[in-house]
Amino acid sequence: PATGPRVLIAPGEDVAAILAHLFGAIKKRVGDDGLSTFHLLFPDETLRSSPAARQLAQRVGVQYHWFNRGFNSFDDFLATFNSRKRKNLRKERERVTEQGLALRVQEGAEISAADWRRFHHFYQLTYAKRSGHGGYLGVEFFLEIGRTLRDQIVLITAQWQGETVAGALNFRDRSTLYGRYWGCAREFEFLHFEACYYQGIDYCIREGLQHFDPGAQGEHKIQRGFEPIATYSLHWVEQPVLRRAVADFVARERIDIERYRQEACGLLPFKTVANI
Repeated sequence: PATGPRVLIAPGEDVAAILAHLFGAIKKRVGDDGLSTFHLLFPDETLRSSPAARQLAQRVGVQYHWFNRGFNSFDDFLATFNSRKRKNLRKERERVTEQGLALRVQEGAEISAADWRRFHHFYQLTYAKRSGHGGYLGVEFFLEIGRTLRDQIVLITAQWQGETVAGALNFRDRSTLYGRYWGCAREFEFLHFEACYYQGIDYCIREGLQHFDPGAQGEHKIQRGFEPIATYSLHWVEQPVLRRAVADFVARERIDIERYRQEACGLLPFKTVANI
């Protein structure tokens, strides 16, 4: 669930004309095949603002992201918090250390096949807790991305008494860290926050990344300095009456979503909250 390009268009081509042709073909295919809807999730600004995309219903959602405001260290980041929230966050990190946990960051070739098999086990445990099954991805998937995407992978693991007990899988590009999967074999207080959020922020500051997208959901991220941002999706409904009803709903819902986002901004832990 990450915003980004959804259509690859060569430089110099007429983007508006290509998207108009593409969306026209998609709508025709929906009708010809007797389908009811077409959905495009997390489009980037170029796609969603195109004339062709504006013919579809545009729905707004909210995620919570971290932004690097020129920080040189995690303490620089914490210095932007009010004193009570800063104290709470430090206590969470200290509690992880007090439990005898050590965190490790691995990248690329540092991640072995054994590491991937262990992480796949953590991944399965997370799905088993949430939904009673072992997840959608087999161990072969993780071994494959370890080979083909190794330069874009950041694996954060936690060790306790010589045993690797948890892991958080992230992907990266030149500017952004994307947190995606997490799992643990043992439960420890605040370990999830440390592995999935604080270590990621540390990594972004250290590597000069400007943005950390830790994944969907999670209002608990707000008090940890992750800012509520708008996300988008596009929807085509074949049946005209239902199409109008959906368009009306998302237009009215947008007002409530923006009101919620502004209220969430007011809950951020910073001393002052800029226009976000």
